[in-house]
Amino acid sequence: MKDRVTVGMLLFVASEAVFFLMLVLAYVNFHKQTGETAASVLDPIKTGVFTVALLSSSFTMWLAEKAREKESNSVAMWLGATIILGGIFIVGQGLEYAHLVMDKITISRDLFGSTFFTLTGFHGLHVLIGLVLLLLLLGLSVFGRKHEPTNIGMQSIAIYWHFVDAVWIVVFSTVYLWRYV
Repeated sequence: MKDRVTVGMLLFVASEAVFFLMLVLAYVNFHKQTGETAASVLDPIKTGVFTVALLSSSFTMWLAEKAREKESNSVAMWLGATIILGGIFIVGQGLEYAHLVMDKITISRDLFGSTFFTLTGFHGLHVLIGLVLLLLLLGLSVFGRKHEPTNIGMQSIAIYWHFVDAVWIVVFSTVYLWRYV
């Protein structure tokens, strides 16, 4: 059963990787065809701060996985840290969106807005889904041994979470850093 679940999650992640590849390619193709550009409206330093939080959450997720394998009591602590770091990322993205909307840069304004909000918005949605899954794992871990998450459940959600973080490295590099290359 473990192998089938892991293979299923890996296949799901592979299909999501193709989805995100198409979104990144659309952004690369269309983002400069209008007035706004990433260089003129985005702040990679501010976004870098919440990027560090998201990438750090992969480390805390790994620590939660290791704690679960060792049947340690620290599983909930590391899951909680992962959730907090993921939450910081979502709040940061929300603040960035609010700033852009105040500057009248929206998904419907032009191709930059459309591709930027679609790419980063779908990633943010995946982070939110991951946070819900992590909250479920946290709930299972605090209610004692009878309800603890299984290693396979933890592993599957960890695969998803690490994937979401890896996707952000590509998105952040493409959207926020590419202009400096």
